[in-house]
Amino acid sequence: MIFLSRVGRLILRIWLARYEGLIIDDIVYVNQEREEMDVLFTLLTERYERGSVLLTSNLPFSKWETIFKDPMVTAAAIDRLVHYSVIMELNISSYRMSTAKRAAAEART
Repeated sequence: MIFLSRVGRLILRIWLARYEGLIIDDIVYVNQEREEMDVLFTLLTERYERGSVLLTSNLPFSKWETIFKDPMVTAAAIDRLVHYSVIMELNISSYRMSTAKRAAAEART
């Protein structure tokens, strides 16, 4: 696991403290290396109980081990995210997918 230096953590904390909320959209959209996801974990740890985080994912928590690559880090990340949180699960069709299907159907006619 990559650990940021004390100075790096302090800079990250100060930089993020400027923002009331942090939005991370679709964390599994691009497959990341383990080191990059460790930095994301550090980011979530630094934001924990300091500011709001809105995070979207198309995977349920049960499959997040594929994101963080380590069961302990996965459990810790989920723990920090769900504590004091509101979880909204949307079981709806993807807007992009339905738009693409409509466009493909129109192109065939």
